[in-house]
Amino acid sequence: MDFAFDARTEELRGRLLAFLDEHVYPAEAVAEEQRAALASPWDTPPVIEELKAEARRRGLWNLFLPDTEYGAGLTNLQYAPLAELTGRSPQLAPTALNCAAPDTGNMELLAQFGSEEQKKRWLEPLLAGEIRSAFAMTEPEVASSDATNIETRIERDGDDYVVTGRKWYISGAMNPDCRIFIVMGKTDPDGADPRRQQSMVLVPRDTPGLEVRRAMRVYGFEDHSHGGHAEVVFDGVRVPAANLVGEEGGGFAIAQARLGPGRIHHCMRLIGMAERAIELMCRRAVARTAFGKPLAQQGVVQQWIADSRVAVEQLRLLVLKTAWLMDTVGNRGAHTEIQAIKIATPRTVVDIIDKAVQLHGAAGVSQDSPLAELWAAARTLRLADGPDEVHQRSLARRELKTYR
Repeated sequence: MDFAFDARTEELRGRLLAFLDEHVYPAEAVAEEQRAALASPWDTPPVIEELKAEARRRGLWNLFLPDTEYGAGLTNLQYAPLAELTGRSPQLAPTALNCAAPDTGNMELLAQFGSEEQKKRWLEPLLAGEIRSAFAMTEPEVASSDATNIETRIERDGDDYVVTGRKWYISGAMNPDCRIFIVMGKTDPDGADPRRQQSMVLVPRDTPGLEVRRAMRVYGFEDHSHGGHAEVVFDGVRVPAANLVGEEGGGFAIAQARLGPGRIHHCMRLIGMAERAIELMCRRAVARTAFGKPLAQQGVVQQWIADSRVAVEQLRLLVLKTAWLMDTVGNRGAHTEIQAIKIATPRTVVDIIDKAVQLHGAAGVSQDSPLAELWAAARTLRLADGPDEVHQRSLARRELKTYR
C-alpha cells in the first residue's frame, strides 16, 4: 500500500496551501468587516470576488469536477486532500475556488443529467462563478431524509409544469446571486413505485410565485458561506416542460447520484475543520497560563490534543479509502464506506471542536474565534444529507444481510 499523494495532488496542495496562507486567512477578518458595511448581510463582500480572481489565476478553480470537459479532471482521491484544506476556512475557501455547496452538487447534477440547453443556460455560468444556485428538497412538514415523504407537487399542465409546495433550509437561497433553484417534488404521487413518484425541475429565481420567505439560522448563526439557508414557498410556480431535469420519475435516482459525492465532500472539509481546531487548541495551550503553569502542561489538555490527533488520522484514512473506492468501483461499490464516513466524521469533528472551545474558555464561544461557527457547521452536518440514524439503520441492515 502506498499512502503518498501523487505528483499532481502534491503540486496542487502546495499551490493551495500558499493561497490559503497568503490570501484566504488574511481575508477572514476583512470579509467580516466588509459584511458589516453591506446593504444586505447576504451581499457578497468584495474581498471574496478578489479571492475568486486570484484562485482562477493560480489554477485553483472547479477542482471538484472529475471530468476535464467542465472541471479539473481530478479523481475523488486526488480531490480529497484539497477539499480538506478548504475546510480550514469554510466561510471563504470553498467559495473562492468555486467548490462550495450547494453549487458543487448542482453542477455535478446538471453535467450528468441536464439537457444541452440547461447546461448552456445554467451550468456554464455556474462553472464561471458568475451565479449561485440552490437545491430545494427539504420540507418542514415531513421527514425529508426519506424522499418518498416529499409533499411538493410538480403537475403537468400543457406545455408547463406547475410547482406548489414549501421548502426550508434551502442552502444558497438568500444569496442575491442565486439565480436558479433545482426543485424536487412529486409528479406521480399515487404511483405504485414510491421511488418513481419524484421528479426535478429547474425554477429561475425570478419566476412568479416563488417567494424566498426568510433566512433560517443555524444555532443562532446566519450561514453566509453557503448563501444562507432559507424557507422558500412555491405558490403555483409555472415553468416550461423543458425545465424538467432528466425524465419524469427520475428525481429519486438523481438525488441519490447527487448526494453521494456531496457526502464525501462534506467529510473531506470536516477534516480540515478539525485540523484548524487542533491548531488553535495547540496555540492556545502553549500561550495561556492557568493555576501557575501553561495549559499545555495540564494532563487533561494533553489528553484532548492526543485524542484529537488520533481521531483525525483515523478519519482521514477512512475518507481516503472511500474516495479510492468511489474511483475504482463506483458510488454503489463504496456505499458502506460513504455511510460510515457520514456517520463518523461529523460526530467526531464536533467532539474535537468542542474540546478546542473548552480550552479557549469564553473566547471559544465568542465572535473573536472561528470555533463557535465551526462547531455549528459541523453539528449541522449530523443532519444534512441524511441524519446519523438513517445511515446507521441502512448500514446495519447491510451488515446483517449476510447472516440472515
